Amino acid sequence: MWNTGTAPPPPLLLLLPLLLCVLAASGELQQETEPRRLPPPGKLDFGYVPAGVYETLAHYEPGPIGILFHLVRAFLCVVQPNAFPQDLIVKLAKDKFGFAQTEYRKPENIVLTLQVIYYEIGFAVCAAVGLVFAVLVPLIGLFFCLCRCCDNCGGEMHQRQRKNADCRRGLLGTLLFANSLVITIGVLCAYAANQNLSSQVKNIRRLVNSNMRDLHTFANDTPMQIDYLISQYATAKNKVIYDLDNIGPLLGGRIHDQLDKEVHPALDKVLNMAGAMRQTKEALDNVNVGLDVLQEGTGRLNFNLSLVRTGINRTLDDPGCHDEESDATSAQLCRNIRRSLSQLQIAANFSRLPKVNAQLEKMNNVLRTDLSAVVQRGYDSLNNTPLMAVEQTRSAVESVRGLVDGIGSNISSFSKVFPVQTSVSNFNIFISHAHAKIEDHYPDIDKMDFYRWIGCIALCCMVVLVLAFNYLGLLCGTLGYDKHASPTTRGCISNTGGTMLMAGVGFTVIFSWVLMGVVTAIFLAGGNVEKLFCEPFHTKDVFKVVDTPYLVDPNLKNFIPGLFYNDSQLELTAESLYSTCKENKGIYTAMRLDKVFNISLFLNTTLFTKDVVSQLDGVRIDLRGTILLEAEGEQNLLDFSEAGLSEINYADYLEEVNKGVTVMDLLLFATELEAQTDLMPRGALQSALKGHVGTLRQIHSQQIVSMEQGMSALNQSMRFLERTASDLPNKVLAVLDAIKAAQYLVSQNATHLINLETRKYTATIVGYFHQYMEWVKTSLALEVAPCKPLSNLLDTAEIIACSFLVDSMNAFWMGLGCSTLFLLPGIILAVKLAKFYRRMDTEDVYDDALGNWN
Repeated sequence: MWNTGTAPPPPLLLLLPLLLCVLAASGELQQETEPRRLPPPGKLDFGYVPAGVYETLAHYEPGPIGILFHLVRAFLCVVQPNAFPQDLIVKLAKDKFGFAQTEYRKPENIVLTLQVIYYEIGFAVCAAVGLVFAVLVPLIGLFFCLCRCCDNCGGEMHQRQRKNADCRRGLLGTLLFANSLVITIGVLCAYAANQNLSSQVKNIRRLVNSNMRDLHTFANDTPMQIDYLISQYATAKNKVIYDLDNIGPLLGGRIHDQLDKEVHPALDKVLNMAGAMRQTKEALDNVNVGLDVLQEGTGRLNFNLSLVRTGINRTLDDPGCHDEESDATSAQLCRNIRRSLSQLQIAANFSRLPKVNAQLEKMNNVLRTDLSAVVQRGYDSLNNTPLMAVEQTRSAVESVRGLVDGIGSNISSFSKVFPVQTSVSNFNIFISHAHAKIEDHYPDIDKMDFYRWIGCIALCCMVVLVLAFNYLGLLCGTLGYDKHASPTTRGCISNTGGTMLMAGVGFTVIFSWVLMGVVTAIFLAGGNVEKLFCEPFHTKDVFKVVDTPYLVDPNLKNFIPGLFYNDSQLELTAESLYSTCKENKGIYTAMRLDKVFNISLFLNTTLFTKDVVSQLDGVRIDLRGTILLEAEGEQNLLDFSEAGLSEINYADYLEEVNKGVTVMDLLLFATELEAQTDLMPRGALQSALKGHVGTLRQIHSQQIVSMEQGMSALNQSMRFLERTASDLPNKVLAVLDAIKAAQYLVSQNATHLINLETRKYTATIVGYFHQYMEWVKTSLALEVAPCKPLSNLLDTAEIIACSFLVDSMNAFWMGLGCSTLFLLPGIILAVKLAKFYRRMDTEDVYDDALGNWN
């Protein structure tokens, strides 16, 4: 906190109270008027933290002029190929540049001086060349002028005639024109760099305004993002409330599902046994009814078969069967039929089989108890586990509800500790004040840029003036030259061309030292800034110097945490701060605000309280009241095992039912009888026998079929009873053992299972808090108050200083320096070429007799 009336704190200090409120909302924790029904346990969805859009694009593309910038950097790499002198700069900074003061003779200062000279040797050589140029060119030009005034150094207005004069003139003109083109390209590059700087200066206002708007967005959006973080506690809280409201299906249901894996098979066995009881009783009923039906049917069938036998015997007494006059075949057929009548007998004797009344009576007594209903009560008792969980955990659930509400109140009350709105207002005021200060300097910047532009244009005009004389001299000299004219009779245009070339030489001597002096000064300044700041900034070597321990203050290892947190041992460097903000992560991570306010510790103590865990761990569910099979059901099973099913003589029953109803199949007998009858001659005998065949078939359809069905049903019933009776006491004991084991599991051994499921349920509840904690920490690190505007400030400063100013000025001195250097060969070429264009005072005379010029 700061007192009113004191000096305004730095902007980051203004942000600290604002950013410490990540765990606290500026208002009350948002509450929902109605509980929200959430999906079953799973991953919580907290949505996305609302984020403002930062409009600053801290990136600069120079366009086509970038090629020139790359050439400048390549030249500087040749001039200064040494690596960034990090250690040297650190030593100089720590020494406060004392080597340049009175103690420069100390050995260590001499070493530093030598290191500086070694690093700057390339710049020193180039600067020395520039200074020599600036000093010697005017002196040489002065002596050259004086020499020409004495008719020496080409000042004599006399030109000796040579046979290769035209070739020399053409070569000199071509070289001067090419040299002038190079100078022109250089001055155009200088002009383009000058114009580029002026145009980019106009973008400074846009960049600064964009950065300031981003800072306002950064400050204004942070409270909203904090409020959103706090409001999302309601998501975790409502999910916890949902799970507490549904503790029955969620906890009791899990316990039930685990127990059901063991208990359900045991109850199913009892239920299967109840079904077996009903089927046994039905089978016993079927046996008694089937015996009655079969015994009655056997009597009627026996009577009907005896009638048929008697009738057939009487028919066979027909004379046609045994007369001497009868057909021998018929007689033989009659004898065969009479012999086969013995097969028309009852095969199965059901009258000897006893009924199962005793067993049926016992089964009726067993079925007086509805075992299925008893088993269903067991199912119901097991399925009542979720309801028992609700009843037995009611107090613990209410306690946890209170704790959850208390946690929200703690967060809401804690948020009032920090002056969020005040911090935002102060920060916005600071930004606006700084922006206004910058705005006040724009007219001065524009004025300075105008004067700079005028100066650079003036320098370019000096070169352009020399170029103008060179081009005009070449133009006039070339157009006005007459090869038939002697040196003393050259025309006015040609003479004017030569004079202009000499004027260009004069202006070159006058201006070249000024140009080279300016180029040298800008070269030393711009080249060193490029090599010592701009280039290391891109490679982050500058940050290594800034982050050198104890550089700023001998008592502070890292000056940033030492300045803000009074803890210089904290690993918070300028490079880490810049890199983190460059990635647009939260200021909480970038500034290591966890050292001021530990979010994890606060969340652990505020959200993940031991009280919540202890209340949930204290949940105990007692299932001893769950009865799977009542004593009545157990007794019923025992009675069933003692129903006397094993006393039934199944072998006798099965022996009789496995016999046929008759000794021979009645239909087969009838078919054979009919076949034999068909072999007899037509007559009364054949007709009578066919009548008996029809009677047999009628007996089969009316009595045999129904008796066979009854025998089949009796067979099935007896076989079922035999299977049921087989080892029935042991089967019942096995069922009782299974149900007792399940009952013991539920009543005595379920504690471990209940505790395990309770811990899982507790872990689920606590997991919602953990999810909220992790989401808050992640959002705080990556999404809340993303500090890209802070890195953008530094990037913007680098763009203005390096991309706008240094690159443009470096390109200017390179273009202007190239032009200035090529002015020297231009002097020589112009002086020599002017001799061929100017009108001479005297000329050589050619003597034909001697054959040469005199």
